[in-house]
Amino acid sequence: KLRLVAKGVRRLRSRKAGHLEPFTRVALLIARGRELDIITQAETIEDFLVLRNDLDQLGYAFYLVELLDRFTFEEGEENRAQYRLLLDSLERLAVKEADPAAVILYFELRLLDIVGYRPELFQCVGCGAEIRPENQFFGFLQGGVLCPKCGRGKDQLRSISLPVLKILRYFQRSHFKTASSPHVPGQLFVEVDQLMEGYINYLLERQLNVPAFLRRLRHLGDWLEVI
Repeated sequence: KLRLVAKGVRRLRSRKAGHLEPFTRVALLIARGRELDIITQAETIEDFLVLRNDLDQLGYAFYLVELLDRFTFEEGEENRAQYRLLLDSLERLAVKEADPAAVILYFELRLLDIVGYRPELFQCVGCGAEIRPENQFFGFLQGGVLCPKCGRGKDQLRSISLPVLKILRYFQRSHFKTASSPHVPGQLFVEVDQLMEGYINYLLERQLNVPAFLRRLRHLGDWLEVI
């Protein structure tokens, strides 16, 4: 994660402008500056043009970048795992047949794993017992699933249905190619999305900006289908 200055990039004849578009993978030549380092040369390696030409795909891509940015606390620190995860996810989003919900869920769970906030989905975080195939509770503070015995009567817990738990488990223990291929049913996606958004907001102690934009896009799409 770097904060850089691209001088003159807004000029019509700027050679760097076309290489510094959002979601463009580039090779940069950087010079030291007094406060911020300066981009002196840029060359495109991979251009995700399909993401920028589709409003829905653009929104999903912005979400991945915003989420990664919020969980990257140190500037200048190299993290190949996070970089590879973002690159793989953008490449997957750019595939027409890909299910964005699956790509995003895998990205969320893998990123939480990388930064040390992996939710516990197989053992009760209260008593340590193996989770049985039934409806459970999820605690943001506890960082995972609580069995009915430990969760019953406690405040600030979310109910989590067995199908949602199965989806989360599947994505958490799968590799990228297998996890990003299945289609997540609509209603289950809503439940999973609400749970993950709540957990992520709790960890960050703030709400992200892009999810609200994505919800507005979905409502607009539903409205257009009606008319």
